[in-house]
Amino acid sequence: MKLSENTLLFNGDCTYLFSQHFAPKNGERYSCNGLHRYIDLLAASGVDIYLQNPNVQKPFYPSRVLSPAWEGCKRGDDEFVRGHCPYADPPLAQKCIERHIALLNRYLDLKEDGVDWMREISLACRLNKIAPWISIRMNDMHGAVNWEKSYMNCDLQKDARYRLNGPVPLLNYEHQEVRDYYFSMIRELVEDYDYQGLELDWLRSPFCCESPATPQALDVMTRWISQIRALTNRQVQKTGRPFPLGLRIPVRLDELKMIGLDVQAWAREELIDFIAPSNLFQTTWDVPYEKLRLLLGNNVAIYGVVEDAPNWLGCRVSPQLTHPHAELDTSPSSHRCLSASAELLRGNAAGKLALGADGIYLCNFFCTDEPVHNPTPGKAHANYAAVNNLHRLDKLRGQPKHYTLSTSGDPRTYPVFEFADQLPMMLGPGEQHLFRIPMCAETEESLELWIQLVIERCPNEPMINISFNGNLFNNEANVTDELLFPTGIFTHHLPEHQAMNFRFPAQLIQEGWNTVTVVRRKSDSAQAALIHILSLELAIKDKSPSH
Repeated sequence: MKLSENTLLFNGDCTYLFSQHFAPKNGERYSCNGLHRYIDLLAASGVDIYLQNPNVQKPFYPSRVLSPAWEGCKRGDDEFVRGHCPYADPPLAQKCIERHIALLNRYLDLKEDGVDWMREISLACRLNKIAPWISIRMNDMHGAVNWEKSYMNCDLQKDARYRLNGPVPLLNYEHQEVRDYYFSMIRELVEDYDYQGLELDWLRSPFCCESPATPQALDVMTRWISQIRALTNRQVQKTGRPFPLGLRIPVRLDELKMIGLDVQAWAREELIDFIAPSNLFQTTWDVPYEKLRLLLGNNVAIYGVVEDAPNWLGCRVSPQLTHPHAELDTSPSSHRCLSASAELLRGNAAGKLALGADGIYLCNFFCTDEPVHNPTPGKAHANYAAVNNLHRLDKLRGQPKHYTLSTSGDPRTYPVFEFADQLPMMLGPGEQHLFRIPMCAETEESLELWIQLVIERCPNEPMINISFNGNLFNNEANVTDELLFPTGIFTHHLPEHQAMNFRFPAQLIQEGWNTVTVVRRKSDSAQAALIHILSLELAIKDKSPSH
């Protein structure tokens, strides 16, 4: 089954609607009204397909076949969640406990009122003419801080016999018991709930079988996916409507095969209808969708996933502003959140569509409003209005956009699976480096292309030229500490970074792949031997005297 193109998808995990940001005011009980209001918001934002995640390792819905994560929990039961928060620092542990107790209390509100929130989500979607799909996390690691005692881990995870060897001992799917456990969850959700699509989320986390996977392990996993395909096919016969089956996965198919996921074989055998290739939390900018299509064929839809971090470049709030949470300036959370910026959303989507992605898939969009990223409680920063028409390249063309590239080396990434090959990098005097980035062509003469190079601060300004698609224009750099566009609370670069702006006609942009060549002049001998390039940022801006 070939899925339609130009689709806008939105993924929601099993806890975000019960988080502090969505909590009722004045101590009121949590009700399904909040669920419906949020789906209403997504419908107003133009979302076509909503993917609801219902699980960690345990179900986070009132399952009748497996033990839900909250089973045995009573209101205010610190001991129930203490094993999930084994921090050495007592205040940090207590803060974690209080957050999880508040979260579980909201689930208990619905449970005590006889409300199955997964059914309410499906109902809310159908009332808004949104297709409801399910997204199952196949090896969630939220309980990784304590494999034996976290309330989010299933009994199999607590038994070392069923874990993978290596640094991330998650569940090993080579065991029949593990496959049976997840199949029972999948079957209940497909057969007993009114959803019409299924995604197997192997991105959070990308572990399955012992590596390198043996031919026997690959065969076991292919036969298991065939079982799931047969399940969804029966649902098609039962309802008379399509029930797509697909995968959320890291981009690197060869590495996935090494851990037991032979995506190419599943495509050849027509076991899957779509993939959503991505990094985890950091979005991708340069995935070669055209190559993935050659590997998987034309019958598998490929969705461009827009994650919530543009990259891991640290930023700060304006030095002219006083801010109650100044620790964000230097904390790991000082990176930008993509969903706070209409320009970044447009740029990320436009690059993916220009390379032939079949639709745009938003993930972790709501994280921008979580307390760790949003230090202004009560004030939302995620830009839902900017979601409209993100899947329409004709609507994105001609609008202000912000592009950049993913960066590696951050501890929040999976090094083998993360698609972030181009940055950061070092450049010496007389050296050059070519970067590739997909963009959509621009024809409006009122638009201008700004290229910003962000480096570690040097004692003196380095001598650099920039070439875009082979064109060398005025290369007198304008040194700045400002971001190309404000992103939520962030407006400026960190003090230890410096940025240089170069300007080009926007009409030089080609549809699809474009090149930026950074050239360090040979005469730049007064500087340190190497400069550290941290990020490459590109903006489509309106020409104006102020620029």
